[in-house]
Amino acid sequence: MKLFEKFQPLAATRAQLAAFGTLPIGVVTERIVSATEGLIEGRQVILAGTNNYLGLTFDPECIEAAQRAVAEQGTGTTGSRMANGTYGGHLALERELAEFYGVPSAVVFSTGFLATMGVVSTLAGPGDTILLDADCHASIYEGTRLSGADVVRFRHNDPADLEKRLRRLGEGAERTLIVVEGIYSMLGDCAPLAEIAAVKRELGGCLVVDEAHSLGVLGATGRGLCQEGGVEDDVDLVVGTFSKSLGSVGGFCVSRHPELDLMRYAVRSYIFTASPAPSVIASTRVALRILRERAELRERLWRNVHHLYDGLAAAGFRLGPQPSPVVAVEVGSQEQALVWWHDLLAQGVYVNLVLPPATPSGTCLLRCSLSAAHSPEQVAAILAAFLALRPIAGEARGTSVP
Repeated sequence: MKLFEKFQPLAATRAQLAAFGTLPIGVVTERIVSATEGLIEGRQVILAGTNNYLGLTFDPECIEAAQRAVAEQGTGTTGSRMANGTYGGHLALERELAEFYGVPSAVVFSTGFLATMGVVSTLAGPGDTILLDADCHASIYEGTRLSGADVVRFRHNDPADLEKRLRRLGEGAERTLIVVEGIYSMLGDCAPLAEIAAVKRELGGCLVVDEAHSLGVLGATGRGLCQEGGVEDDVDLVVGTFSKSLGSVGGFCVSRHPELDLMRYAVRSYIFTASPAPSVIASTRVALRILRERAELRERLWRNVHHLYDGLAAAGFRLGPQPSPVVAVEVGSQEQALVWWHDLLAQGVYVNLVLPPATPSGTCLLRCSLSAAHSPEQVAAILAAFLALRPIAGEARGTSVP
């Protein structure tokens, strides 16, 4: 059929990747052994690409809460939040999120993608402008596409470029949505939020920060980069996900503006999607409590981050610009990236292979994500596996990015 012809380039790319051995995209983990280990092609490997930052996927309290919820409330809600899908647990989690962030309003979504896409596409519309960091996540881009607003990208982590573009809008700045992330998921770098907030204070606009990869990782109590940077009063809405530090699935939005509660009746990705299962909500509530009570998890995570990042930098690998739980090794070519990914797997280490166009600036990445659950021995094994890699003919390892 003619409609299918557009997918033929994808088939060629998949065949090229498969020629190297195990297909690195959509790897099947045959059995999960723990928060940090799994079985891939019959081999037990260290999982170093899961975004399980606090290691809570196997926490006994989270598992017990999920099991109890399944037994008491069933396997699913079978409806949207606006129909029959709002249970007591959903409201309780919203209250707990609002209290955690110190704001009056919170809304829970079925996934982080739906939260971010829905908030962006609903806040801005025809006649408005969205200014977004060029490296924002696909969910944000999808929200801009659905919004009907004018969309302008500013250079990644460049407050001066944001200011220039916002100033050009003149009075239109008051009808502008500014969207950035806390930690960017590909290279692990943080937004310069203090400078971005200063631009917003001077020129206007509504600032949305996606804390998907910074919740539980940054801030005195784990609220993310907004808390870490001391700019929470300047941020109008925070969106995030449960699928990283909280070890489940789902998304949320919190705001100091009471109008967030009214947005429930307008966000299509909230209105027309089945609500999260009771077991997911139950485990997420426990994980949020653990995040608040066990600061030692963040401390352990950051020890692991510095162990791996500093070791790779000292060995001359090209890395993202700053340490974070996302430790991305930049590779010169797709062929080298494929060879190294398979070599790492053969050594018992699973990482994410990320290829263009999903990566910034068309680079190829071997993307690691550290967890508080990784033992020092496991981090040492990950580092040793990288140090054992050798460049193919014509490739150089390169030097770390300052």
